[in-house]
Amino acid sequence: MFKNIFKYFFIPGILWFMIHSIYIINDGLTNTQQNTDLAVVFGNKVNEDGTLSPRLKARLDEAVRLYGKKQVKEILVSGGLGKEGYWEGNEMKKYLIENKIPSEKILTDNYGDTTEKTVINSVKAADSLKYKSIVSVSQYYHQTRIKKLFRNCHFDHITSSSPEYFEIRDVYSVFREFFAYYL
Repeated sequence: MFKNIFKYFFIPGILWFMIHSIYIINDGLTNTQQNTDLAVVFGNKVNEDGTLSPRLKARLDEAVRLYGKKQVKEILVSGGLGKEGYWEGNEMKKYLIENKIPSEKILTDNYGDTTEKTVINSVKAADSLKYKSIVSVSQYYHQTRIKKLFRNCHFDHITSSSPEYFEIRDVYSVFREFFAYYL
């Protein structure tokens, strides 16, 4: 009986995980080259001393690059209140202003403390501004699920752009995103 379980469930499950993981990685590493109305930068950790985590800084640098190339009209930064006591959105906005992004071109969402909430809040902002296209800015392993969530909210003009920032924890993150995608 154990052989049948292994043969019919475990091996196909492992194969599906591998195929989906390759898809997640490829999709996330394929950056958009088209112009969009709004870049949505997904939040991440702000350190206890108020500095940005390297991952968050890389995301913001990617948004600065997109804005500098005139690929986006505005940037929405989204995150929540971290356990370190900082509103991620406010800290992200400060960083963008320090990097020559005009304050009036930055929208702040301090209530995007999950991926789902950021997507919902971004769609609401895009609708109110009559924006038709969004580029998601996050780590490559995150992008497939983000785009799925946007499509679930009936927002189909979603592309992605990921920073060239990699770390060993990405292995875990790809694993986590496999399961998060289906939940």
